[in-house]
Amino acid sequence: MESKKKKISVNWALYLMLVPGFLYMLFNNYIPMTFTVIAFKKFNFQKGIWGSEFNGLENFKSLFSTRDSWIILRNTIGYNLVFIVVSLLIGLTLAILLDELASRRGKRLYQMSYLIPYMISITVVSYIVYAFLSTETGFINNGILKILGKDKISWYSQPKYWPFILVTVNQWKWLGYNTIIYYSSVISIDSGYYEAATIDGAARFQRIWYITIPLIRSTIITMTLLQLGSIFRTDFGLFYQVPMDSSALMNVTNTIDTYVYRGIKSVGTLGMSSAAGLYQSVVGFVLILVMNGIVRRIDKESAIF
Repeated sequence: MESKKKKISVNWALYLMLVPGFLYMLFNNYIPMTFTVIAFKKFNFQKGIWGSEFNGLENFKSLFSTRDSWIILRNTIGYNLVFIVVSLLIGLTLAILLDELASRRGKRLYQMSYLIPYMISITVVSYIVYAFLSTETGFINNGILKILGKDKISWYSQPKYWPFILVTVNQWKWLGYNTIIYYSSVISIDSGYYEAATIDGAARFQRIWYITIPLIRSTIITMTLLQLGSIFRTDFGLFYQVPMDSSALMNVTNTIDTYVYRGIKSVGTLGMSSAAGLYQSVVGFVLILVMNGIVRRIDKESAIF
């Protein structure tokens, strides 16, 4: 007991620094969890949260018995799986290319700050998609298609284009972040491995395949697990704001998050919306546990916990 008091007295400044983060997590993450009880109630605004009647799992049954249940699950899981694969391939490839370019110049780019403006500019671009896709004033219609002699396309009423648009915008938005994460892992590899491999006659692709990728495997696994844990969550702005909430695009843009939001705006489906939010949180948590358990069995050191 005495040693604990001594440790606190010595490190009181560090414990004090924990207070803001602890309070944020408490009020923003944990206290609101008590309101998940709405998912098990037939919510009535007049009676309030605690006065509304319990209806068991009826909200969950209603959620999965609606005609939209298959669409929102398909879109949520399908897009996220594509995002995970494409993000890994593009982010890792660009990180390796940057490292190879730096190696050719005889030095590694340990200063990461030059990539930050690049990341910010890419994030900003995702919010000006309308400037590219607007039927009347968009750059694609009035610039690219006009030069090519093609007719204008009404992007916001043509669902067939949007799976490609959403994947492209998502990668454009997160490319800088993913590249920084993978690049920071790549440059941490001891250059001695590459020098030894070069002496042994290993080609550039062989050095990448047998040295770079295996040595950053833990980063790849961690990033993939975190993304899998969010596989039932989507970027609300990407699926709601970017398509301008167009009803014509609902079949290819409606996900669990947008469905929950629309349900909140509708008085009669607040309980179902809460059920959807609880469902995606629990399933995401279980997925992380399962996938981490699988990784732990294969390679204990690569597991998150």
